[in-house]
Amino acid sequence: MTSVIDLRHYADPTRIPTLVLLDLQQEYLASPRVLALPDAEAAIESCRSALHHARAMGFPIVFARWRARSPLFNPATRFAKWIEGFEPHGTELVFERDRPSLYASGAFTEVMNHGDGSFVLAGFAGESACLSTVIDAFHRGHRVTFLNDASASHGLEDIGPAEVHRTVSRLVGLYGESISTRMWIERTARPRRVVGERP
Repeated sequence: MTSVIDLRHYADPTRIPTLVLLDLQQEYLASPRVLALPDAEAAIESCRSALHHARAMGFPIVFARWRARSPLFNPATRFAKWIEGFEPHGTELVFERDRPSLYASGAFTEVMNHGDGSFVLAGFAGESACLSTVIDAFHRGHRVTFLNDASASHGLEDIGPAEVHRTVSRLVGLYGESISTRMWIERTARPRRVVGERP
């Protein structure tokens, strides 16, 4: 049996989503360090599901990481390394930056500007890197779909992490789309047909 390539993707390349995994680094799991996220495990599992789906479908995948000359995300420490299972493969892009928005990476900005500017976003932290990236994308005319269960946020003063993340997920809806990983997978899954099979 031979797989059939869906030619609609060549006619309309916006049908092929780019998955962007933001800051899936050890710093966010290293309790009791200041940036450790208490509710990261469920988000990581959703990120795994999104990554597995994107790889299975052959979608473009981008990994982005924070690099800084500071005690946090210091490349000389293990805390800047990828969370296990989120190491990029050879065909996947990697971008680095030293500020919250992914658009602080000139290379990422160039890739988005030369493409259609739409992508699917998952990763950490919701209230900082994810939110600033979504707002930055909106101001550039780019479209973002945020996988709200594939992210987690820190608490802010007397507001707990879960409440902050619910608020972030709603704020993202003002600048892009905020949906669950399961909904995105269902939306982007397409049955593969074999040669000779009728649509």
